[in-house]
Amino acid sequence: MIRLLLEIPGNQIAHPAELPALVLAYVGDVVYELAVRSHLAGSGLSSTGRLHAEAVKYVNAGAQARALKALEGSISTEEAAVVRRGRNAKPPHTPRGAGVMEYRHSTALESLFGYLYLKGDAVRLSEIISVVMETVSGYDE
Repeated sequence: MIRLLLEIPGNQIAHPAELPALVLAYVGDVVYELAVRSHLAGSGLSSTGRLHAEAVKYVNAGAQARALKALEGSISTEEAAVVRRGRNAKPPHTPRGAGVMEYRHSTALESLFGYLYLKGDAVRLSEIISVVMETVSGYDE
C-alpha cells in the first residue's frame, strides 16, 4: 500500500527535512490515516460506522503518543531529529480530548510519517507504520 502511495506524482521532494515540522505532520497525518483505513477496509468490517470507530482507536493523539514511545531506540539519528522538531513545534491548537504533551508526541509521529513519505522511503515508512499499528492494536481503549 505504501509503495502505491509513493507512485503518486509529485510526492517526493528534494529536501523534506528542510520543511517546517508542522508541514511534515500535515502530510504525515494523511499518510497514516490512509494506512489505517486501508488496513481496516481489508479486515472484513463492512459498516462505515464501525470502520470509523476502529480508525479512531489508531489515529487519536493518545494512541499515537504511545506508539512513538514504542519506537524509541529503533529510529535513526536523522529520524530522531525529525521527531524532535515535530514534538517541539507549536501547533495553533490542541484538541479537546488530548493533553498538550500527548498532542505534541502525536505531532512528532506524524512529522516522521510525512518526512519518510516525502523522502520516498517506502520500506522504512512501511516498517514504522507496521510497528505503530501493531503497538496501537495491542492497547485496549
